[in-house]
Amino acid sequence: MREQISSASKVVVKVGSSSLTTPQGMIDVDRVDALVDVLAARRRTGTQIVLVSSGAIAAGLGPLGLSARPRDLATQQAAASVGQGVLVARYTSSFARYSLRVGQVLLTADDMMRRAHHANAQRTLARLLELGIVPIVNENDTVATDEIRFGDNDRLAALVAHLIHADALVLLSDVDALYDGPPSRSGSRRLAEIRGPEDLVGVELGKNGAAVGTGGMITKVQAARIATGAGVPVVLTAAAHAAQALAGADVGTYFHPGGRHPGTRLLWLAHATTGRGRLHLDQGAVEAIVGRRKSLLPAGVTAVEGEFAAGDPVDLCGPQGLVVARGLVNFDATEIPGLLGRSTRELASALGPEYERELIHRDDIVILESHS
Repeated sequence: MREQISSASKVVVKVGSSSLTTPQGMIDVDRVDALVDVLAARRRTGTQIVLVSSGAIAAGLGPLGLSARPRDLATQQAAASVGQGVLVARYTSSFARYSLRVGQVLLTADDMMRRAHHANAQRTLARLLELGIVPIVNENDTVATDEIRFGDNDRLAALVAHLIHADALVLLSDVDALYDGPPSRSGSRRLAEIRGPEDLVGVELGKNGAAVGTGGMITKVQAARIATGAGVPVVLTAAAHAAQALAGADVGTYFHPGGRHPGTRLLWLAHATTGRGRLHLDQGAVEAIVGRRKSLLPAGVTAVEGEFAAGDPVDLCGPQGLVVARGLVNFDATEIPGLLGRSTRELASALGPEYERELIHRDDIVILESHS
């Protein structure tokens, strides 16, 4: 099945911070050049490449005189601002050795949730590829808030793969494969293939990544699950094995693709966001949304929690408090209490025709897997 990687005409490659930088946080020129050598070689065969690259915050540590990744958000954002320029300049220079141009694309989860932003991101990436550009994608860490701890770009890469209809995703790390236990422990065994969740039963997944990154093996497995669930095969291996992985060799761990999931925007809503608030539903509303995939109407909501604006993601909870779905709400949190328990016809008569609509349209609701 690894021929799906070697024959892919459109590939997303993700590389982590620790694979690009020195322990002191400076960009390692030799490592960047080695990766670009591999990508340029594959590019010469006609394959379209999108590179999702971490490293902006890590690249900013050295210039800012920081010895470790900062804990506070403002300093992380400052490091990202300085480091992003360093990172892209290095890629620009390295790809130029092969007469290839790069284009920087910075994304946040918000970009993918909102219809217009999502369509713009999709069009931009498609046009860059048509023009022969190698897009360098990163999370927009300089303005991201909660999303800045998004899993070291692993999930971002999986969602970008779905966004551009990629044929394969290659996750490059400082670990050469997924093992059934800590790789440093004697007796831990490399898992060459993962066909489904049953193959991960009993596997110990580390939560912490390298000192300059934020991800760990758990985020990579989550990313692989997102991508394979959307029909995209995944290889996870070390950056040093990038050439072999792209050639379809038996390195790292190969995750077999599964079925087709909802559109990219809803995939993003499910996997890349957290609810800014909660709407509590009665059992009838839960059955309508989960069982019949209906829109959420005010009459089915019993309570509202949190502060959010129209267009924000909110979690939908059943009578027992369990989150069953997430959706993009059409009203501010302050407006909703006055709408609860009332029909849209009644609201339109009392408040005006603009209130004769659903709280959340069914096209903006994703059922969360663990409850579907």
